[in-house]
Amino acid sequence: MPKSQINNLPPTYRCTLSNGIRVVFRQTTSPVAYVGLMVGAGTRDEQPELSGMAHYIEHCVFKGTEHLSARQIISRIEDIGGDINAYTTKEDTTYYAATLSSHVARVTSLLTQMVFAPTFPDKETAKELGVILDEQETYNDSPSELIYDDFEALVFQSHALSMPILGTRKSLKRITRANALSFMHDHYTTDRIVYFCTGQLSWQTVKHTAERYLACIPARLSPSLRTAPEPMTACTCDYRRHTHQIHVMLGGRAYPQGHPKQLSLALLQNIAAGGHLSSMLNLALREQKGLVYTIEGNYTPMSDTGYWSVYYATEKENEQQCAELVSKTLRQLQEQTISSSALARYKRQLMGQMAIAAENQENNALAMAKNILYSNQAPLWQETYQKIEQLTAAQLQETAQEIFADNNICKLRYI
Repeated sequence: MPKSQINNLPPTYRCTLSNGIRVVFRQTTSPVAYVGLMVGAGTRDEQPELSGMAHYIEHCVFKGTEHLSARQIISRIEDIGGDINAYTTKEDTTYYAATLSSHVARVTSLLTQMVFAPTFPDKETAKELGVILDEQETYNDSPSELIYDDFEALVFQSHALSMPILGTRKSLKRITRANALSFMHDHYTTDRIVYFCTGQLSWQTVKHTAERYLACIPARLSPSLRTAPEPMTACTCDYRRHTHQIHVMLGGRAYPQGHPKQLSLALLQNIAAGGHLSSMLNLALREQKGLVYTIEGNYTPMSDTGYWSVYYATEKENEQQCAELVSKTLRQLQEQTISSSALARYKRQLMGQMAIAAENQENNALAMAKNILYSNQAPLWQETYQKIEQLTAAQLQETAQEIFADNNICKLRYI
């Protein structure tokens, strides 16, 4: 990549408030700002009997604060044409909004009240519980989504990472206002929080806004109760879901976020089963044989572990042929070195996908916050590209031998 392009990257600024909350800002030319709070508290921090707590809290902080009702929360953002959102993962919960840059202070004030002063009013949270239960049923009706939860339970077995983000009907009905507030007190600690912003603003404005609304939050440290999962045992499991097709997901453990081989695996998964028509598995199963409609790969790095997977659905009579083609492809990547011309093409392909994805300012803001939360770094895609350029065919083969090995593969089927 030309030095001129590297030198013209949008500037990124960072600081840490006196209470430990980290602040990161990336200056852009867009009049739209993305601003939010990312909290390092997710499903893996829950007690098993209260599974779904982190996601429940994500929903219910919208239902009222010490100074705002649920309706007022909506009005505070929508009256200025903004959009507010939130999501929960196994490791973190994020609250954020899109707004004109001139309204960043207003949105920051709103998010701060929601995250640090929710009231969980009984009438509103009772209604929201019904919404979450409906969300569960919608999810259960979609095997291509539900299979991810069941597969994670298989890969992480009895570890906290095996618990579903949405919880269960039984566990959700155990949640009370008191234990929700207790969870937030224990896990929404200032050392686990990142305030992030992108937009057409000055660093001085963003820093002042963060200090005004967040520096007054009392400093609290996380109890650091997380433990890494034990090594995985390869296995095969069948679930009777009464679906028309056979749904299959296979995969295993992978490198955590920040691992030296993380980019190697990301490139390898894109080659094998990326979201493009020329991936090896899409060519083998769909384009050449017409056996599937969709086949997709996934690599999810986490703070201290990760997992990779390949998913497809097919007619029952085609299942064996699909399984053989997938196995053959994964073996090929372990046994054969990718040619230099093919590797150059694969790198260009991934780079183009990254560049297109980087046009989405929302995703950029969220990725920046996550990188700060877990590694205190905020690389741009252009900087990541330089590291991808340096990957060799030998490194990819070594990664394939480690990750795609038979003793690192669990397989789940919906039959």
